[in-house]
Amino acid sequence: MAETTMEQQALAGWHKPDLDLSNAEWRSSSRGRGDVQIAFVEGFIAMRNSGRPESPSLIFTPAEWGAFMSNAREGEFDLT
Repeated sequence: MAETTMEQQALAGWHKPDLDLSNAEWRSSSRGRGDVQIAFVEGFIAMRNSGRPESPSLIFTPAEWGAFMSNAREGEFDLT
């Protein structure tokens, strides 16, 4: 079976640096729910799936992260 790799490509309008996440200190939820981890790197917030840490990470600016967290608290992303 051939090994597959994922490559991140810059998107049009993407104004974020290509961050080196190899030494990032990933944090999980204190409640231990979900598979999401975050890391604070060079003024940005990176989010990844802890079950597949090799997959691409989402990168947020502080303003984007604040909006995401606010909407999450209000149930914007509740799929149940």
